[in-house]
Amino acid sequence: MPRILLLVASLLLGACAAHTPVPQAIPELVAALPLTLQIQREQAQARQDWLLVVQREVSALRWSLMDPLGIPQARQLLDAGQWRNDGLLPPNAEARELFAALLFALSRSDALQAYPAGSWQQVNDEQRRLAPDWTIDYHGPLDFTLGKTGLNYRIRALNLEESD
Repeated sequence: MPRILLLVASLLLGACAAHTPVPQAIPELVAALPLTLQIQREQAQARQDWLLVVQREVSALRWSLMDPLGIPQARQLLDAGQWRNDGLLPPNAEARELFAALLFALSRSDALQAYPAGSWQQVNDEQRRLAPDWTIDYHGPLDFTLGKTGLNYRIRALNLEESD
């Protein structure tokens, strides 16, 4: 029994250490806010589609993830480098990690110094990496792929004016 408790404790500590970093201050982004993005999640041959709205709230960023029917999946506020739940939805660790990686992907190249030293790498104009294991491949400023082992997200700007 003590070995099981030790294993569980070490797994919890390892999970805490592997969080995607966020800067203390919100960096300059490649697009004006509010921003609506289409997200296609692929893992193990399964695909999900979501909509994400990113809005500025004084000193914070509000992230609202919804399914195609508009049903909220996750809502988070990023304020002073800390995430907190926004609303009554239960915590969603995967969404929080996705939002952190998206913030990095949406940050202008000249604003990346806001991230902790050694946590990121600008490979070239079309690719960046972010700890612990995110790779961002750009097809355009608001058209890119976020990936990590076994999980990929395709991100595209959603132009609401075209859907009228």
